Amino acid sequence: MEKYTYLLINFFTIIICFIYSFDKRIQFNRHFLTFIKSSTIVAIPFILWDVLFTKIGVWWFNDTYLIGFRLLGLPIEEWLFFYCIPFSCVFTYFCLTKFFNLTWANGFNNIIAFVTVIICAVIGLLNYDKIYTFVTAIVTILTVLYIHLIVKEKWIGQASFVFFVLMLGFFPVNGILTGTGLENPIVNYNSKEFLNIRLGTIPIEDAVYGYAQFLLNIYFFKLFRNHKS
Repeated sequence: MEKYTYLLINFFTIIICFIYSFDKRIQFNRHFLTFIKSSTIVAIPFILWDVLFTKIGVWWFNDTYLIGFRLLGLPIEEWLFFYCIPFSCVFTYFCLTKFFNLTWANGFNNIIAFVTVIICAVIGLLNYDKIYTFVTAIVTILTVLYIHLIVKEKWIGQASFVFFVLMLGFFPVNGILTGTGLENPIVNYNSKEFLNIRLGTIPIEDAVYGYAQFLLNIYFFKLFRNHKS
């Protein structure tokens, strides 16, 4: 049963959101194709990042918790991760912004963008020798600058608020992946390549990585959704 652990994490992450997608009040099922297109665009660079970091030993996967099928060196469960997690995140954003007025949070757009860029820049420069920390900082900076300054989207504040809410799911999911409640972690990290600051068992870089990925998923989902309408 252990070998299905990562697969089950993906399944339980997505199943409730998937079922409620068909609720008449939500009807997120109408946007499945839009989600697939947007998440694929985001997944491609993140998967390539994942493949490279796995190859050079920045992180690796414990076969005990995997079914054993790999593609480009990544477990199939890791490939599914790039669709299951974004699905739940985009679905949550869709629902919260549909039923609640979160536009108040957009008043903090400039502050959020400024603080994010400055903190990531300082940490990245001070830790350029730690590849996970450095690359995560650079990707997050570029993501925020692109969304806030280049395409000038106005929803960074509400997206950031939703991401904060999503932390309620982030901690148990990433916690299990990084070893919470397990004899050994599913995902192991090279201690030389990150800050070694952990939220429980979760490297703090995972949260920043997740924030950049979340913003990009929301951006492309909105982009394709607007084109569709």
